[in-house]
Amino acid sequence: MGPHSWLPLFMQLALLGPQWALHFYKVKVFVVPHSHMDVGWLHTVQESMQVYVPDVYNSVVEALTRGKRRRFIAVEQEYFRLWWDGFASAKRKRQVRQLLAEQRLEFVLGGQVMHDEAVTHFDDQILQLTEGHGFLYETFGIRPQFSWQVDPFGASATTPTLLALAGFNGHVISRVDYDLKDAMQHTQGLQFVWRGSRSLEARQEIFTHVLDQYSYCSDGFMWSGSPRFLDRPFDVDYPAVEMPVSQDNINHYVLNLVDNVNKRAAWFRTQHVLWPWGCDRQFFNASQQFANMDLLMDHISKHTSELGISIQYATLAEYFQAVFSQDVSWQVRDHRDFLPYSSAPEQTWTGFYTSQSGLKRLARRASALLYAGESLFTRYMLSAAHRFLDPAWALTQLQQLRWAVSEVQHHDGITGTHILAVRAMFVEHLSAGMAGVRKLMDSIAQDMPLTHSGPEPGGHVAVVYNPLAWTVTTVITLAVSFPEVSVTDESGHPVPAQVQDSKETPSAYDLHVLTTIPGLSYQHYIIRPIRKAREDSQEAAATVPSTIQFGLKLRRQDGQVGRNLVPVKNGCYTVFLDKDTNLMHSIWERQSNRTVRMSQEFLEYRSVYGYEEAVTSDNYLFTPNGTAEPAWAAVRMEVVEGRLLSEIRQYFYRQANDSDHTYAIYSRLAHGPQDSAGELLCHRIEQEYRVGPLELNHEVVLRASTSLNTGLVLYSDNNGYQMQRRTYRHDRNNSVSLNYYPMAQSAFIQDRGSRLVLLSEQAHGVSSQGNGQVEVMLHRRLWNKLEWTLQYNLTHDDTSVVRPVLWLLLGPRTLTTGLRQRSGLELQHRPVVLFRELGGTVQNGPGPRKQEPVTLPPSLHLQVLSIPGWKYSSNHTVHLRNLQKGHYRKAKADFRRVLLRLHHLYEAGEHQVLSRPVTVNLQSVLRGLGSVVAVEERSLTGTWDVNSLHRWSWKTEDGHHHRGSSRRPLPPLRGPNVTIHPKEIRTFFIHFQEQ
Repeated sequence: MGPHSWLPLFMQLALLGPQWALHFYKVKVFVVPHSHMDVGWLHTVQESMQVYVPDVYNSVVEALTRGKRRRFIAVEQEYFRLWWDGFASAKRKRQVRQLLAEQRLEFVLGGQVMHDEAVTHFDDQILQLTEGHGFLYETFGIRPQFSWQVDPFGASATTPTLLALAGFNGHVISRVDYDLKDAMQHTQGLQFVWRGSRSLEARQEIFTHVLDQYSYCSDGFMWSGSPRFLDRPFDVDYPAVEMPVSQDNINHYVLNLVDNVNKRAAWFRTQHVLWPWGCDRQFFNASQQFANMDLLMDHISKHTSELGISIQYATLAEYFQAVFSQDVSWQVRDHRDFLPYSSAPEQTWTGFYTSQSGLKRLARRASALLYAGESLFTRYMLSAAHRFLDPAWALTQLQQLRWAVSEVQHHDGITGTHILAVRAMFVEHLSAGMAGVRKLMDSIAQDMPLTHSGPEPGGHVAVVYNPLAWTVTTVITLAVSFPEVSVTDESGHPVPAQVQDSKETPSAYDLHVLTTIPGLSYQHYIIRPIRKAREDSQEAAATVPSTIQFGLKLRRQDGQVGRNLVPVKNGCYTVFLDKDTNLMHSIWERQSNRTVRMSQEFLEYRSVYGYEEAVTSDNYLFTPNGTAEPAWAAVRMEVVEGRLLSEIRQYFYRQANDSDHTYAIYSRLAHGPQDSAGELLCHRIEQEYRVGPLELNHEVVLRASTSLNTGLVLYSDNNGYQMQRRTYRHDRNNSVSLNYYPMAQSAFIQDRGSRLVLLSEQAHGVSSQGNGQVEVMLHRRLWNKLEWTLQYNLTHDDTSVVRPVLWLLLGPRTLTTGLRQRSGLELQHRPVVLFRELGGTVQNGPGPRKQEPVTLPPSLHLQVLSIPGWKYSSNHTVHLRNLQKGHYRKAKADFRRVLLRLHHLYEAGEHQVLSRPVTVNLQSVLRGLGSVVAVEERSLTGTWDVNSLHRWSWKTEDGHHHRGSSRRPLPPLRGPNVTIHPKEIRTFFIHFQEQ
């Protein structure tokens, strides 16, 4: 018998006090059933598919079919697609289509996963949304319009911008700072219109709902228990199984629900309460769930007047429609994000910005390879006879990597907050996908005829492909096994090259080659060893640099530095090294003619751990036990001076008598052409680091200390899309962790005279802990004794050696503003090198085959050029008719329809020239690929014709009632001329003529 079950219901309500009466006859409860199914966290995707995912979808579909008032929202398309393709019966598929037609089953968010928002790149966010949306549209003709981003560890301002571009009308988040959420509840500020981009502003705003303190779980109302993973004996019921609803306890359940609803209702501005019903891995016994909730809802409906609430099952669309219909002017939030995220005092979730550094690097490299493979395959299919390639096989290779890159964007994937078995799954899927795309690109390279190879067989041909839509001048690095080598282009002309001892591998050599490649084009380079017997030949050899060794120097405490400096320079910088310390001392920059003091060193934070500790550093949290301390006792240095580039090698030793170094910095300055083609190459200091293995419970950072007067202000990026200004926040116990931010691609510090920009190949945590300082967390190795982490083996005892890469830019703001975005893209999308054997003499031809490059203005980036292989018609009406007739089963992939996405790199007002709107003629730009016959503008993920996309316009307190429409100020697309405004991302279907 439940508590107070002997009392009449109305008397029990009176015991609750006046709070329930506050919303008498007003509150309308929208119960939104859902199951949170992580795509890799404590269990692999394969385990989840074996144990509970098919049961969720089978039982939910069955339960919805048996009750017309019931509803359900589904989120992760990776799981649904696997169920649909491999488990769903024909009957279940018919039921799903009927439920979708009745709008009782709703897909929300609709991506492959619920992506992380801190360490993902926005290219990959778009990819995973596109993959999920493409599947849903192709299969059902539906397009998600509401998000469900309820579990990522903090909210980025990029995600609402992207969802608005995709056609969404509402956005749901949950994890924001505990104290901020509390304040938002008390001021009824949990709902607002978010203008996530400072440049797009109201044109791409979106109504945003922050789940209250109860988040997405509804404890106390779960009747299906949790699935049992038999090989995981420590698995727990999460949440606990409740007693079935009965006549004896129904009043107890009703009282708890009414009390919960009334608390929530006080936190919102309308009488509509969103009540998420579900939690992790729920609804695998949906009939049990709904049967019990049906009883509760029937009981409440019979006592609406006494209870003061009405209740119904709902989809997100039904809830948002009810809120939208209210005459409320909503607060406006600007482009600020909700990062970092703290769940409690001293529990700041900034460790995952760096956790599993190796996986973060692999994920980003897989994304870059996919980007290159997509455009190379597209160019090949449109302009070649593809003699040796099966297009269907090629599309399968690309699809496999698309899904792998999408999968790892999950908020327990690229974040590193998963168990070791799940990490192995991510690595396996990424590696297999990369191998397939590499094989595809190698096959295309074999079909690129070489017109001239010289007089003798032997050696290799390197096909170097530039995936960016502008001419790139850079230095590529190849590993070779011979110290004397010649490098020529395909016409036999010598190419600037430099060969030197490998920085870490004995008996190996690094071959550096200077290359200039137009946009979406490739160059052939012939690489041959030079035999000793032919020393008198005229064969052009790669130059060999000189090396200067500097002896081991102990870490100094006396501060006597800067008396003996060694300069290393190129056309833009002079780096001064201190011979007394073997550390960097300062950098002179040409354009400003300014020398900035700058030193770099490795430091380590010690982590708290143990049973007795209330808070510990783990995969999620960064909880240092004090400030960072130097991680080295001595450093050795050597400078390699060459004609093509100069390299500074610094080896850091934990103890002065160690035989092996724990850390290293390899810095390169290139001596490229002194013209516009070499501008980006000249204006960067490329640094690669060697880090590890670490000692247990240590977290290592690279700290740069400069003479810049920064006032402890740091700028870091949101997902590589836009920059956020970060002012230092003082906290009595938590200042270090609280001032860490995600750096997906870039960060910088500055004063009035100069800016120091860091560009990253992968995600890291970044911070400024002192004036003129910036530090990047590179690696973590943690272990603690907490029961939760031990029972799931969710510790982070990472003994690996990682090799992250940063590029440094230093100069006036005007210079670095113009270079930062393009330099970041050149780091992210470096040329891809494809090798093949040089088997013999090739008959001389008329010279290299002319390729027509694809070149965009410097403000624009070709974000994607892809043949998705979608089978649906671009015409929505035709597609729905085909679905009704079942024609989709016979449809074939359209290889002449290309997905093109263009991104304006600059913010409004950021640069005097580059921030202007840019107009391009797509027919002219793409003529090197083929003849364009039609251009259609689409929504971000391709599923909407923008002319049919009319988003809801939410009324705002600033009076801009109609500015939330997705309509652009420009008229609908007419012809091939397209104007891209600052920070706009515009997506097109380009239809090419059949050859």
